[in-house]
Amino acid sequence: MTNNDPVHIQLATPARWADLVDLFGPERGASGGCWCMWPFLRGKDWNAMTREERRDAFQQKVDAGPAPGLLAYRGGLAVGWMALGPRGQYQRFQLGKNSQPLAEDGEEAMETTYAVTCFYIRKGHRGTGLMSLLLEAGITHARSQGARQLDACPMETDKPLQWGEGFVGIVDVFQRAGFIEVARRSPKRPLMRKTL
Repeated sequence: MTNNDPVHIQLATPARWADLVDLFGPERGASGGCWCMWPFLRGKDWNAMTREERRDAFQQKVDAGPAPGLLAYRGGLAVGWMALGPRGQYQRFQLGKNSQPLAEDGEEAMETTYAVTCFYIRKGHRGTGLMSLLLEAGITHARSQGARQLDACPMETDKPLQWGEGFVGIVDVFQRAGFIEVARRSPKRPLMRKTL
């Protein structure tokens, strides 16, 4: 398998849990033992959990469905992850200074808004375009679920990022996918939106 092998994208279903664990690393749990629970919880609640509790909580989300994100595969190996789902389920994203909804977003809009909250790419596969491929698949998936818009709060930078800094996505990738900036509450983290 090489980085030139074709990529296919799948929903993170219970049958793919072992692939997700392999991608995140059973001990590591993706970035800092997050197990992708970071966007779901308030900071104090996330900090109160052990890595194992985060893993178990995330497995419960995968098992309960709907799928909380997408997996990118090269051959049979999971090489990338993108968290995606209804905006309202992500407490930290909803309440965050940079990522909270616009003042004019009404309840009806929030019911049809999805959010992309994070990415994780396997070492050795970073910088190969997986973020763009996952995002394009996520747009298609959100549309198929009835979403009318898709929000994200990616990182904008004028310097090379250290690994881990770009887990929320990179502005350029979202711009190329047709997202526009709808708010900027900090210098490096615009709220971006795509109408579906």
